[in-house]
Amino acid sequence: MNIASAIFECSAPDLAACPDESLPEFAFIGRSNVGKSSLLNLLAGQNGLARTSPTPGFTKLINFFTMNRTWRLVDLPGYGFAEGAKKASAKFNRAVMNYLEHRPNLSLVFALIDSELPPQEMDVEFIGWLAHHAVPFVLVFTKTDKCAPAVVTANIAAFNGRIAEWFTQPPASFRCSANAKHGRHELLAVIDELLVAIQAESGSLASDPEAAAESSPTKKKLKQLPKRRPDIDAARPW
Repeated sequence: MNIASAIFECSAPDLAACPDESLPEFAFIGRSNVGKSSLLNLLAGQNGLARTSPTPGFTKLINFFTMNRTWRLVDLPGYGFAEGAKKASAKFNRAVMNYLEHRPNLSLVFALIDSELPPQEMDVEFIGWLAHHAVPFVLVFTKTDKCAPAVVTANIAAFNGRIAEWFTQPPASFRCSANAKHGRHELLAVIDELLVAIQAESGSLASDPEAAAESSPTKKKLKQLPKRRPDIDAARPW
């Protein structure tokens, strides 16, 4: 996939303020300081698309970018310990939770995990939350250039081991480095493949509106995910 245009559309404080549901959306989320903004800039081929900051939790709103006029890249606030009032942080986290659960045109979530670190409880619990709510996602292990390849491999294996009991098959995963510019092609290929599938299915259902409403690509993906629920608090606000 070539990115011919990447245009900021809007920022939304909650689900009600999100733009219309006319385009498929691909959301990116991770613990604070996981390198999300740098990765988004790499994907878009624009250094200034997503604002980067040394302060964890810089992203506070749900940010929408229209890509190639055909799909949206969605920059979600992190679920770590952002600076600021706890009340405000909880409000934005609940907005993210509502978006992930109830946005009908959300096609896929890219869950970002820092490959420098052994499994972090917050990351493990967030993946459990996604599985519990049947939200379609893939894992993206970031910062793979920051430490030895053997350490990266060991941390990824340990993380997959922590979440293995929740899935009949391991979630798809990718290794990325914004600094080394690794992983861009692979992630864009995932988006491209889903866009082709969405377009094909939309065309096949165009003659039957009722069937289209019940068999949208997003709904089908949700139904295909493992139904086993992890033993965590499903209502936990991220």
